[in-house]
Amino acid sequence: MTQNRSDTGAIIPASVILQELHEEAPAGQITLDWLTSSLHKQSFGLIMLVLAIAAAAPGICMVAGPLLLIPAFQMIIGRHAPLFPRWIAARPLPTQHLGAVVQRAIPMLRYLERTIYPRCPTPPEMTKRVVGIAVMLLSARLVLTPIPFSNIVPALLIGLISLAYLEEDGFVLSIGLLMGLVVLAVDLGVVWELFHGAKLIRLPV
Repeated sequence: MTQNRSDTGAIIPASVILQELHEEAPAGQITLDWLTSSLHKQSFGLIMLVLAIAAAAPGICMVAGPLLLIPAFQMIIGRHAPLFPRWIAARPLPTQHLGAVVQRAIPMLRYLERTIYPRCPTPPEMTKRVVGIAVMLLSARLVLTPIPFSNIVPALLIGLISLAYLEEDGFVLSIGLLMGLVVLAVDLGVVWELFHGAKLIRLPV
């Protein structure tokens, strides 16, 4: 498996790492324990990117969505690497479904990597915590909105934020965070209108 970029001093494209993961994935089922051990000391960005890709797929999103909350929280509290509870890390996930989603995502990642590259550096620790907060809020939105296809937008935004964080692209990361803020603001506006409308309906005539 590709070595940690901190060991080599170079940023390994996410598409390369995901291609290796796809080729080395065991048949039948995989676990988060296998995934994290395969990535070794790779950043939170890779774990969140893989989970975001899975969260965009029907059927897997209800598993991947809650799992995103764990690395997001660990980023906020300043952990150096993601760590899942053993009972979650050892839980089997279908290789076939995840592999199909990853294979469809790799060409798109290769295309995005032409425009997402290291630029506009940001403070590492502050950026890590801001990304953790954004991913946690978007993951909560993904989990708490059980409407068909409602998972796609937050999952794609988490994927974009994760990729920009992984590639150390402060410019695209800022755009992704702003888009996430807009989505959350729109959702809050809709909830407020529904709540306000329900109050008006209950008022006596």
